[in-house]
Amino acid sequence: MLRRLDPTAEVTDRPYNNLLRRLNADDYALIAPHLSFEEVEANDVLYSPGDDVSVVHFPCGPSLATFLVTSEDGRDVETILVGREGAVGGIVSQGFLPAYTRIIVKFGGPFERMPVSRLDAAKAESKTLRNVFTRYADCMLAQIFQSTACNAIHSIEQRTAKWIISAIERTEAADAVPLTHEQLATLLGVGRSYVSRVIQTFKAEGILQTRRGAILVCDRARLAERACLCNEQVKSHFEEVLRGVYPTKEGPA
Repeated sequence: MLRRLDPTAEVTDRPYNNLLRRLNADDYALIAPHLSFEEVEANDVLYSPGDDVSVVHFPCGPSLATFLVTSEDGRDVETILVGREGAVGGIVSQGFLPAYTRIIVKFGGPFERMPVSRLDAAKAESKTLRNVFTRYADCMLAQIFQSTACNAIHSIEQRTAKWIISAIERTEAADAVPLTHEQLATLLGVGRSYVSRVIQTFKAEGILQTRRGAILVCDRARLAERACLCNEQVKSHFEEVLRGVYPTKEGPA
């Protein structure tokens, strides 16, 4: 289904993706005819290593995509989550180069998609559109840099708390996220037993509860105290570079 821009529409009538809503009316009009909508299932693969990157994917609402890097022993390690604050595919490389990582859908839901060639043509036509996507590419790289540092210096407990909070912010969940211990272990790049011990500690302290296929946050303030500050540093950079795009509990941009 193609969505075309109604010139009289408010920004909130656009797809629920903050990056798309950040565009001015003229810039959005350049790309709106080329956006197509699709409901995507969790674990669907958007790109595998070596694939030509020819389509840009915009997660909308609670949808999340993730970048997976496969280690030499065959384990997948997730690097960053991308939700309605951004897009995946052809953002940094401008497309038509082989994908380096696998990109999969972490939490299923609505996505908007468009050919990279159409986005590149629109960026060539509009300096302001090009500027927004250049700024977003900078924010994405900041997330990658921060994730690298986080994995090197912060404890599993701190990173567990960080990832849960990050998922809640992006999915607008009412203090619950559809994460299993196994999925969280993949996010952290550690064995499931390590994550289970951390979760059990948080449960004993009344911070979390679990149910089949989900983690429930009972005390977000205490969970935030146990998290590292990496999320806050990423959000601060987003606010400096693309104010209002990063999801917050107050709502969309």
